[in-house]
Amino acid sequence: MILEKIEQLLKEVNGLTASNAEEIEALRLKYLSKKGEITALMADFRNVAAEQKKAVGMKINELKQTAMERINALREQCESSGSCESTLDLTRTAYPIDLGTRHPLSIVTNEIIDIFSRMGFTLADGPEVEDDLHVFTKMNFAADHPARDMQDTFFVSQHPDDVTKNILLRSHTSSVQARVMEKTQPPIRIICPGRVYRNEAITARAHCFFHQVEGLYIDKNVSFTDLKQVLLTFAREMFGADTDIRLRPSYFPFTEPSAEMDISCFICGGEGCGFCKHTGWVEILGCGMVHPNVLEKCGIDSKVYTGYAFGMGVERIANLKYSVSDLRLFSENDTRFLREFEAAN
Repeated sequence: MILEKIEQLLKEVNGLTASNAEEIEALRLKYLSKKGEITALMADFRNVAAEQKKAVGMKINELKQTAMERINALREQCESSGSCESTLDLTRTAYPIDLGTRHPLSIVTNEIIDIFSRMGFTLADGPEVEDDLHVFTKMNFAADHPARDMQDTFFVSQHPDDVTKNILLRSHTSSVQARVMEKTQPPIRIICPGRVYRNEAITARAHCFFHQVEGLYIDKNVSFTDLKQVLLTFAREMFGADTDIRLRPSYFPFTEPSAEMDISCFICGGEGCGFCKHTGWVEILGCGMVHPNVLEKCGIDSKVYTGYAFGMGVERIANLKYSVSDLRLFSENDTRFLREFEAAN
């Protein structure tokens, strides 16, 4: 069979014709390139019986040599006749190239970083595959806290005898705060943007991975008033100068006291609409004063230093700014959706 294929290709090669440089190059690619006809024959050569290899090998070499000579002859003929000049019109206007756009989550993340950078916060980063010690233990989570359960956390490996050795996908970027605090003495003023993972069903309102930006400020005499002023400044920078905020008591293991922050609905101006469920307020983040246990676990004297922390979901902020109703759109890479944000770059 392979000898028949070689004979057939020999006939084709001997009859090759071309009228310009583009056609000659197309013939070279068809027969002599890495994906060409002759290369494919060489790949089939390994299946030839041992007693036929010599004869078949000679035929393949003959075919390759013939193809090279025929294509070179066509090229020389083309050059001597002057027909080998490129048919491309180099004066023609270039084809328009579609430019990409930043992802809406990148746009929002960069805006959040810019706002807090102007208030003196610096960027901090940490690993997404983390240990229990930094994700939970140093953040004052009890050993039997529900957040450690498989229903909430993606575990890479577990150690029943010592939960602090568990390896997992971080469920919040607070682990970055823990790593900074254990290596740095106050004053500390950082923001920690990054991707986090939680074992949740993927719906229009929830996803198994999303993005957070957390902030931390630790120094002497830091108060809840400082936290409120920073968050008010952020809200007005992000959503408009007329934005108001309110803080509602809440609970987080790593802060005490803790609060959730709402902003006045910028669609209805706080009067009540379907977007804010007719309350006039929309929740955007959680915050509070850093728990003394967190400071001590990270090697900071809680009797000398105090601090505040806050955390927000980037998707949540993007939803509010751009009225995106389905979280899944952020991770589907639908170019029609992404093109809507070209003007925001």
